[in-house]
Amino acid sequence: MAKKLCGTNYPVSICFIVVNEFCERFSYYGMKAVLTLYFVSYLHWDQDLSTAVYHAFSSLCYFTPVLGALIADSWLGKFRTIVYLSLVYVVGHVVKSVGAIPTVGNSNVHISLSMLGLVLIAFGTGGIKPCVAAFGGDQFDEEHGRERQKFFSIFYMAINAGSLLSTVITPILRGDVQCFGGDCYALAFGVPAALMIVALVVFIAGGGLYKRNPPQGNILLEVCSCIGFAIKNRWRRSQYDSQRKHWLDWAEEKYPKRLIQEVKMLLRVLLLYIPLPMFWALFDQQGSRWTLQATRMNMAIGESFVIKPDQMQMLNALLILVFVPVFDLLVYPLVGFCRINVTPLRKMATGMVFAALAFGAAALVEVNVVRSVVEPAPAGQCLLQVFNVAGGDVRLKLPGSDAFQEPIRYLQDPLTYETLPSGEQQKIQVSFSGKISECNFTSEQQGAYSLLLYSDSTGIHCTQVNDHIMKNADGNPLLRFLNTLPDAMNLTVDTVTFIVTSGVSMSPNRTVDRGRYPAVRCCSPADSCSLLNLGLLDFGASYTVVLVEESGAVVAHKMEDVKANDVNIAWQIPQYVLITIGEVMFSITGLEFSYSQAPANMKSVLQAGWLLTVAFGNVIVLIVAEGAGLEQWKEFLLFGGLLLLVFIIFSIMAFFYTYVDADQLDRKYRQHSGGEEDEDEEDEDVKTKPNDVQLKRKSTRL
Repeated sequence: MAKKLCGTNYPVSICFIVVNEFCERFSYYGMKAVLTLYFVSYLHWDQDLSTAVYHAFSSLCYFTPVLGALIADSWLGKFRTIVYLSLVYVVGHVVKSVGAIPTVGNSNVHISLSMLGLVLIAFGTGGIKPCVAAFGGDQFDEEHGRERQKFFSIFYMAINAGSLLSTVITPILRGDVQCFGGDCYALAFGVPAALMIVALVVFIAGGGLYKRNPPQGNILLEVCSCIGFAIKNRWRRSQYDSQRKHWLDWAEEKYPKRLIQEVKMLLRVLLLYIPLPMFWALFDQQGSRWTLQATRMNMAIGESFVIKPDQMQMLNALLILVFVPVFDLLVYPLVGFCRINVTPLRKMATGMVFAALAFGAAALVEVNVVRSVVEPAPAGQCLLQVFNVAGGDVRLKLPGSDAFQEPIRYLQDPLTYETLPSGEQQKIQVSFSGKISECNFTSEQQGAYSLLLYSDSTGIHCTQVNDHIMKNADGNPLLRFLNTLPDAMNLTVDTVTFIVTSGVSMSPNRTVDRGRYPAVRCCSPADSCSLLNLGLLDFGASYTVVLVEESGAVVAHKMEDVKANDVNIAWQIPQYVLITIGEVMFSITGLEFSYSQAPANMKSVLQAGWLLTVAFGNVIVLIVAEGAGLEQWKEFLLFGGLLLLVFIIFSIMAFFYTYVDADQLDRKYRQHSGGEEDEDEEDEDVKTKPNDVQLKRKSTRL
């Protein structure tokens, strides 16, 4: 007999299972929270490729549960499947963490290790996904059904708690802990790896307490075999059989009528699954496109609190914990009080509308976000801005261009980029103090450049430098120094050191943490130091600080090459609220509906089908991200519009769907286990009104 927790009917073994699930979900969501920024910032992939790989990984995570279920039910059993695939899971995490260590090989090694680690993680997390919850349910005896239901509530709370904590903690480990001279992705991946090791150790530690059911064959294989035999048998028969009203009836020669009837019920639900991937195509972009959008927003909330772009994902887990009881205890009862018949399928359709509205909100935010972005020049052209440190007004004349019509003043700010034809060896005419000289300017198409104008006793001179106009991938500002002093200068901003040579020279762009810098130490080789006030270096901006001597002191003139992010990250909250409302109405209700409409022994097949809709939703994003080539706000509108179209299709399908009571069918078969009931009579007996369907709650964050 299984050991019980003191004074209860709960097996002691469930403690190990709940802790295992908490650690595993922390491991998975913690790693996934920082994954997109890892691709962009560490591997230096563009946003489209990063999005595509992120969703390819997510898709694989939801294809592999079918494989895990087959292994557990047909070969190893749930316990050994969880243990063996958790070992694969751990190895994947360790490989992924090692791939994030800069000193381990070159960029090709990092990419290879990262991709290998992600594949192993996908097989691990997907393989154990259908096993752990079911294995926990196996620990209870049949007479303890109430305790089993309470266990599932605790189990799913552990899932959401692990998700919520990890999406808060791992971005902090990434951004606030510095290692190898930058963001510490090795630690951000290493802690989830450690949690997965803990999950495995805890699960194995309870090995002597578990109730283990032997493999009993996989119902999914039986269903597929039944469908395949019916199709093959119908294809081979040349004469039409008028007694067979449904194509599945052609399987009667080999399979019992009960199985055939249950497969019919199953296919009715699976048919409704066909439009569902579009919802997941929108929902799963929280970790990719929405996170990338957050990097281009102002992440300061108030004066002292700053949120990281990859931390915004925790809003979904937090809002789920709030919205589920609100909808159950307030929203749905109020709707019922108004005598509005809201069926499960109508709830799901409404959830689609809310998700589409979320992407409409995201598009509005995106339109405002891009106003602070410097767009690259069109093909055949380049961008140029001018720093005038010559001491007086300067006029420029460029052949074949009407740019820079106004005189450029000394230390002019704000700076603006002008679009010029690109090409080799262009001559720019410079007028200064009544004298005219020429500068050579060489550019590549779609490049961005700065022209430094300075003077000495021989006249005016110019120097060309390359600019970086792309906003930083993690949202932090970029900074460089233009030195006009006769001595070289050494400056330290936070932990970043800048060395600028003597004369008129520009330091490379470096990333610094967002913040106020009222006293930056600036020293010459003779240890003559000054304190410079750089003020606020804000999110998304790119700054050039000009060092000049005024009244015998070194003074800093800060110029903004690329504007700071001026849309606050709080404007993402409405889209998260809308997508979470959509999730509550769509995902939770969808699982409840599916479980109520399938016979008892077909529920695992429906779980596999539900997870596959998530997988195919991520495939849709992968295709659009790589193939559409749209501006981001247009892509958001495209996804929202496609989901509204799917909403119409799904609503029509739902209108013609006939609800059934699967539990009643199961009872009937148990009562007439030896009988040959008429199929049509069965169909009439099990039809029910939507409001009569008794639904069981399941978690959405599996």
